[in-house]
This record gives sequence, C-alpha cells and structure tokens, in this order.
Amino acid sequence: MPSSPKILFLSVSAGAGHMRAAEALKEATLLLDPKAEVRHLDVMDYVPSTFRKIYTDYYIKLVTRHPAIWGMLYQASSEAAPDAMSQKLRRAVERLSSRPLRGAIDDFAPDAIVCTHFLPAELLMREIGKSRLGVPVFVQITDFDLHRMWVIPRMTGFFAGNEEVAFRLRAHGIEAAHIHVTGIPIMPAFAENHDRAGCAAAFGLDPARRTYLLMGGGAGLGVAPLAKRLAAVDPELQLVVLAGKNKPALEDLQAAAAKQPGRLFPLGFTNEVPRLMAAADLVITKPGGLSTSECLAMGVPMLLSAPIPGQEERNADYLLENGAAMKAIDEVGLDYHIALLKAEPQRLETMRRNARALGRPRAGEDAMRIVLEKTAII
Repeated sequence: MPSSPKILFLSVSAGAGHMRAAEALKEATLLLDPKAEVRHLDVMDYVPSTFRKIYTDYYIKLVTRHPAIWGMLYQASSEAAPDAMSQKLRRAVERLSSRPLRGAIDDFAPDAIVCTHFLPAELLMREIGKSRLGVPVFVQITDFDLHRMWVIPRMTGFFAGNEEVAFRLRAHGIEAAHIHVTGIPIMPAFAENHDRAGCAAAFGLDPARRTYLLMGGGAGLGVAPLAKRLAAVDPELQLVVLAGKNKPALEDLQAAAAKQPGRLFPLGFTNEVPRLMAAADLVITKPGGLSTSECLAMGVPMLLSAPIPGQEERNADYLLENGAAMKAIDEVGLDYHIALLKAEPQRLETMRRNARALGRPRAGEDAMRIVLEKTAII
C-alpha cells in the first residue's frame, strides 16, 4: 500500500444531501491525513443525459409536486425483494447507463471507495462479484432510516446514522462486524465552537433577542411566503431566511425586509450556515439527513416543516422520538408551534439538550478512520 492513500468518493446528484456527505467525508480524510489523495465523482456525470434527467430531474419534480406518489414508490421499492424482476431490471438499466464510470475508477486507481448513494455501491457489487474490482468498498447511509436499496452484499463496511439503522442492516443479513454506527457526516465547521454573540453580531443580529433560522434548501422553494407568515405570527422575532440560489425569492424577501428593519434578514446561497445556526434559537427546515445532522451537531432544536413521505418522514420520526424537534404538517401547524414556543421557551431548552445529545459532529472522521484502518493504510 502507498504511504499516502488514494480514496475515491462516489455519489449521485439526486438532491444535495448525498453530494454534501461525500464532500464531508473527503474533508474528514484530509484532516486525518493531509497527504491523502482524494477525489469525489458524481455518477451522473458518467451516464447518458436521458438517464440523468430521469434519475435526478424527475426525482426532484416528483418529491416537490407529487409527494404522495413518491411516498408510495419509496415504500414499494423498499419492500421489493432484491431478486424481484423489477429490481433486476432496474439494476440492468443502471449498469448499461453507467459503463464510463468504470473507466474513471480505473484511471484514479483508488485504494478504497466510499459510496454515499446506493447506485454506485450496487454497480460495484457486481464488479466485485465478477472479480473485476479488488479494493474495499464502503457505504455511507445518509438518512436516519434504512431503505432496502442500501442493503448491498459484498461491501467491506456500512456507516449508519443511528442504532436502529444498524439493527435493520443486521435484520437484512449484513454481518454485524461490517456495520459501524458513526452518524451522518457533516463538514468540519459544524464541529467547531462558535460564540453566539459574535456570530449574531456578524450578521447584524441582536444576540439578546429570539432568533429563528429558516432554511429553504439550495432551491429556496417556498421560503418567501413562509417567512412573511412567520414574521406576521411573531412580531418580536428576528428571522434569518436562506433563499439559496432562488434569486426572485431573495429579491422579494429583501423588499419585505426593507419595510421591517431589524426583523427579517434574508440571505442567498451562503457557506456561513454554521455561524448562523450558532446565532439561532431554532431552525425551521425540511428534515433531510444532512441538514438535520448539522443542527444536531450544533445542538440547535428544529421545527420540521411538512416533511415529504418517505425518507423525510422517517427522519422526522427519529428526531421527534428523541425530543430534538417538533413538526408542523401545514401552515396552521406552523403558526401553532411558533406561538407555543414563544409562550413556553423552556421547550426550546429541552430540545436543545436532546439535540446536543444526539449530535455526532465528528461522524466523518469516525467513518474515515475506519476506512483507513480497514484498508491497512494507517
């Protein structure tokens, strides 16, 4: 083995979470070994445009416009047996559509591969079975629940977000020795100590006032009307709103902020989320695996907004079960919970303690330490 490892990370740009997990693992590797050679590939860069459109664009449209249909598909595909004809056909199409990926893997010649999406892991499972790939392959699960497609034979190791995911992996036949409960990886900045007052001042916020952070994801869908509603429900609130790359929403929010200075703080895409979370008493967000793991690592409670059926509902269940979040199923529910938290601020403190207890700010380093040790690199 070389003194400096070559680690390849494979992901899929169907939603941002899988890609962010891979980037977090890549950064964690460099923290453990600054001389390591790391590369992150998006499998969608190696497939035909038609396949990419179906796999990514249609997925996003489905979960945003027809969430109930997505929920049914999520459940049905999770319950399907691996040897079912539908699953065999799906894997065959994936193999035919991603042949150039193997060339990219061979060119890099990694010492180990880590997959943050089940698609590349399934493709590599076949390569291992055909004795065409001899390096260890690991799988990082990116939600707090286990979908059956993540259960992939011939993998060297699995990294689970919690004990229940590990339990479910064992129930599906994965050997316990191959399963590691490390958490969901997040960027190192979320593990740093942040001073609330200093972070608040950096964004023009009053650290003595109640501050909520509304996160709309990269697309910033629906944040403008939601932010205006929140500002109307609680006039004493300082509300920071992340509009992502949604320029019309940002401009709309900026116009609204000009009419109520000191109350509404809109931002576009930013890398300052850790400091914004440090200044916040509550984060209002969709329950994605990565965004909620970031909140847990920062010890900030959550109000989960209308989770889509499937993985988001399962993530929400985990957070609610452990007392780190509340859930608003619609706008009326949002109004109710905002008023409740204002009237009973002790609920926020309880959720904060529970969130901090669940947080795994070093999940990426814990996972990559195992990868390096398992491959006899360190």
